[in-house]
Amino acid sequence: MPAPSIEPQPAAVKAAAKEKIIMPEIAEPMPKPEPDPAPERAFSLAVNAVPCPAVPVEEPATRPMPLSMPAELKIEIDGDEVRATAISGRVYRVLGLDKCNSRGQMRVNVKVTGKNVRGEFCYHGDTLDMEAARQRAAFVKQAAHELAAKEETVHREVGQLWTALAELQRERIAKLLDAPPDEALMTAEEQAEALALLRDPRLIKRVLSDFELCGVVGEETNKKVSYLAAVSRLLDKPLAVVLQSSSAAGKSSLMEAVLDFMPEEQREEYSAMTGQALFYMGQKNLKHKILAVAEEEGASRASYALKLLQSEGRLKIASTGKDPVSGKLVTHEYVVEGPVMIFLTTTAQDVDEELLNRCLVLTVNEEQAQTKAIHRKQREAQTIEGLWARRERARIVRLHRNAQRLLKPIAVVNNDEEAAQDFPDTVTRTRRDHMKFLTLIQAVALLHQHQREIKTSTRNGETLEYIEATKADVKLAQELARHVLGPSLDDLPPHTRRLLAALDQMVTAECERLQIERSEYHFTRRTVREHTHWGDTQLRMHLRRLEEMEYLILRRGGGQGQTFVYQLRCDYDGNFAGETANFAGSEGNFAGTSGADSGGIAGGARGEESPASMRPVAVFRPNRAKNTDTGPVAEAVVYPVVVVPMARPNGNGRTGGSAWPA
Repeated sequence: MPAPSIEPQPAAVKAAAKEKIIMPEIAEPMPKPEPDPAPERAFSLAVNAVPCPAVPVEEPATRPMPLSMPAELKIEIDGDEVRATAISGRVYRVLGLDKCNSRGQMRVNVKVTGKNVRGEFCYHGDTLDMEAARQRAAFVKQAAHELAAKEETVHREVGQLWTALAELQRERIAKLLDAPPDEALMTAEEQAEALALLRDPRLIKRVLSDFELCGVVGEETNKKVSYLAAVSRLLDKPLAVVLQSSSAAGKSSLMEAVLDFMPEEQREEYSAMTGQALFYMGQKNLKHKILAVAEEEGASRASYALKLLQSEGRLKIASTGKDPVSGKLVTHEYVVEGPVMIFLTTTAQDVDEELLNRCLVLTVNEEQAQTKAIHRKQREAQTIEGLWARRERARIVRLHRNAQRLLKPIAVVNNDEEAAQDFPDTVTRTRRDHMKFLTLIQAVALLHQHQREIKTSTRNGETLEYIEATKADVKLAQELARHVLGPSLDDLPPHTRRLLAALDQMVTAECERLQIERSEYHFTRRTVREHTHWGDTQLRMHLRRLEEMEYLILRRGGGQGQTFVYQLRCDYDGNFAGETANFAGSEGNFAGTSGADSGGIAGGARGEESPASMRPVAVFRPNRAKNTDTGPVAEAVVYPVVVVPMARPNGNGRTGGSAWPA
């Protein structure tokens, strides 16, 4: 194999190769630097490398840290509004935080305003639950779009706002839980004055006189019952009251006067309520409070909840809603704790019967004498004495509110077992009425708790405190029950019974004047309207009820227009509104003893039996299938003459009686 040939390299290449392998001369070591200052030293990674001289380290230039803490929002509170101002100039206004009394829920109204990069005014607002992540995210996205801002910036500001609101909510709830006792709301002098009122043996009379000074005329029984019912809010089973009257009779004024005597923090007032409103009032503490609704019609949709709250003392409902975290549908449970005293007013005559069974039904006095007394009081209010009376009213209201704050829930024991031994038991309704009467006794004793000795009873290591009801308490409750619970046994509402009494008076007077039998006297609706001065709408309703209950017979009159005429039935016995029922009253009469003002309305004792206040016998005439006659029929009683004392409806102008064929 031939040997490889080697070309000779140029001299310049040889010289460069020699230079690469020449080692540099080792320099003398540098003197050791002083220990102070001690700069950092740089070392070579080569083996046996010569140490390099110290290199001073330069300080980095000062610059803002990218992860610095953002500026906090400036929080201001103006009444019920929370205002937060960000460093960007955007302002967040929050409403409704004062209604969020439960941790974990913060449904508020948030409005944000600001200017975009072009200096234009922008805004966004929405109602959302700040505890719900999805709702917050939607608010942040929309607000950033409306204000032309970075979503990250708005997200940070909303997070700061949420944190600030949560802290305010926590402080507010803690303040509510640590609220001072009611005694702290009054001075020592006011407390002594309120105690003097509660310890006055004439307490009930002072309450009535203070009502009179505050402008409430008459209505003695209604004022007593309403005031005691309001006091019963502190019992385990409070009373409920429905004030029933025609429009402009003064029921609202009476309710407002009673509520004014109660502390503001112990009552809840509404103009109307939706059907499910009560079930979602768990955030409000209704225990031992008054729930007042201005008109029963406004609470008609909530009647079911009102009935349950009155009977059971609490409400509990299961409802479907979205989970604030996952967004899935889940079942939520809402509980409203009682007991609560219910106070309603109404102008309706046909009210839910089940609701009325649970309430004390009070009717306002609509007599002419009461109207005159109200007119006189209204004129007095315009004088200088009336001006001073309005100033005095504020002091009286303050006194009674302080007195109510000093009343505490305590058990009441009634050892008088014979107090209601003879309570009527002929109808099932009296089962509830009997309990109302016993609760009325407890309310009277509770009002006088500062005049009673607090006793104790110990059994099985447990001690109970209680006060005893006295015979005076029972006597007052019996007096009120005769006026309030007596008419509840009647089959007619109070206003219808009042009209029946007026019809009886009219028929009796006209029959005596015309010298005819009561069975021969017929009358028209116009006759009744001119005699009673009632409105036609109101009169139609009550006459129809009397016809349905067979107190009136409806007939067709002769002549033009097929006029209807009425006849007052007179085949009754003398039993009305529980007159024969014994109630252990002062004279053993439940429905009334000798009340001259009761008449045919309250069912009190009467000197003479009135056909208008008599119940029908067990069986009416069997040959009548209906209560309306269209003419003579077989086996029917024929009345030869119909006497109408007023002008005939067809306007013939004759007065003093007309003879029509029956």
